[in-house]
Parts: sequence; structure tokens; C-alpha cells
Amino acid sequence: MNIPVIGFSGYSGTGKTTLLEKIIPILKAGGLRVGVIKHDGHGFEIDRPGKDTYRFVQAGADRVLITSPDKTVQMIQNAMDLEACIGMISDVDLILVEGFKHASVPRIGIYRTTAGTSLPETAENYMAIVTDEALHGMSIPCFSLEEVQGVAEFIMKEAEKMHSDFTHFNDQGRARMVDVGDKDQTKRTAAAAGRVLVNEETFRLIQSGGMKKGDVLTVAQIAGIMAAKHTPDWIPMCHPVPLNGIDLRLSLDESRRSVEIEAEASCVGKTGVEMEVLTAVSCAALTVYDMCKAVQKDMVIADIRLLKKTGGIHGDYVIEEQNDE
Repeated sequence: MNIPVIGFSGYSGTGKTTLLEKIIPILKAGGLRVGVIKHDGHGFEIDRPGKDTYRFVQAGADRVLITSPDKTVQMIQNAMDLEACIGMISDVDLILVEGFKHASVPRIGIYRTTAGTSLPETAENYMAIVTDEALHGMSIPCFSLEEVQGVAEFIMKEAEKMHSDFTHFNDQGRARMVDVGDKDQTKRTAAAAGRVLVNEETFRLIQSGGMKKGDVLTVAQIAGIMAAKHTPDWIPMCHPVPLNGIDLRLSLDESRRSVEIEAEASCVGKTGVEMEVLTAVSCAALTVYDMCKAVQKDMVIADIRLLKKTGGIHGDYVIEEQNDE
């Protein structure tokens, strides 16, 4: 079962918890089973008066989960990302998320001038705005802080739409290509990275241009760019995207003994370019392996990941890079 997830974003002191506390009873009265997931970057105490988890339960939430850098409710002694938290909640109709600002989920932005905050330049990437400012000319729905009923009704409509629009599967539960015909064309960008770990001999041969097959970095760069343009040929449910550009960079990291790969792409279209940059990095890494496999068989392709994306209804995403030194 795929449960609609809606996030709430705003600076500290903007009233996110209070707004959720008011919305939950309205959603419950509308017949929805509601789950809440909160990320707290400073640690937390649970289930005593005044604490957020207590307030959400008192408001009627069917499930409440909170996580911080060192623990998650249910006394799981490690941090969890949003996807893992969502996986722990199955018997609700809607999940509301407070925090996890870098997670790629539809979001409602909350801003109030009395808390000393203002709308960011990326505000229109949200699905709606709740604020004490008088906003004009916005292309997304805007609500005042007092329009709790309106926000709740908006959420219910969006949740119903998310249920019906989860179109990667047809009525028989089989995979199909999503229909993006009704989406607006917008500017989309994405960046991805990965690396190939090699031994000392392989590293020196790449560095000196001594591989018998030729210039490893140049050939891998060309391969990655070509792969980006052919992504829909390899990923079954991926749409053809009119790329404005693809920039692929390969470099050598002597301290790690690795070939570092980064790709960036952009387009103006109805769907994003995440798969294009990930495919570019993957193919470039495979090409490095192919160019060097006569010298070394145990090279490791590692850490292929999306670094960031912009545009689309889910808003922007930036990876929270981990220190791997």
C-alpha cells in the first residue's frame, strides 16, 4: 500500500507543531487515519505533557513516530531516514511529516513575520503556503495561520489525488509508464556522483595515460554523456527527456585511490532528470572498469547517489552528505 505523505516546513518558532495539532482532529473527523512523523535534530523526550509526541497523540493521531540523530521512538538506537520511518507505518491513510527538510516529499511551507522569517526564493516549489503575510501573485494556494479548516480540506483533497495518481501501477498491479501529459513544463536540474576504487598500479596507469585501451577518463566521459541521452532505452518506465545539457566530470583522488565521477543535467520538461545523471555516472563507472579490467579485476564501483535535484511538484532535494573519511 502506498500512503500519501505531506511534509510541513518552516523555521523554528513558526508554529509547525501547533498547526499540525489543529489539523489532525479535522482530518480525523473527515474519516482519515492519520500518522505523524517528526524529525528532531536536537534529541527529544517522549510522551509527557507539553512534548510534541504527547500533543499529537492527544490530538487524535493514530500513529506517531519521532526520530533524532541518535534514536527513534520505539527505542530503536540509531537514526532513521524518512523512507525507513514511513516503512514502519502501514495502517493509516495519510502521513504528515514535520522536519526532514531535505527529503523529497510534497510540502506545505509555514512562515510568519512575527517569528522573524520570510518566504524563501524557492517558496513556489511548495504545494501550499501558510503564513501571516498578505501574499499576492503566488501560483500556489496560500492560507493564513487562522485558516486551519482550509488547510485541512486542502490536505484531504491532495491526499485523495495522491491515492488516485500513484500511476506507476495499473489496475491489475502491473507496472506502467506514468502519464505526464497534464503536467506543466518547468525547469528541472539534477546532479549525481559516484566513484571507482582502484589499486595503486591501476591508479598510476590511469594517471599516466598508460592503459592499453586509451585515455580512461576521456572515454568514460563520452560514454556517460551518451548514456544520459539514452536513459529511456535502458530504464523501462523512464520518459524521454529533452536534455538542455549534460556535464560529466571525472577526476582522480590520490588519497582514496579512486576515479571520482560527477554529472549534472538540466531540461525544461514535464519530468525530472534524476535518472539521466544517475545513468551517466553509472555508465561512466562501468566504462572505467572496462578500460582497466585487464590490469585489475577487483575494482569497486561505489557510492552512486543523487546529490541534488530542483523543480517538479516534490520540490528541491539536496543530499545530506556523510563524512566517509
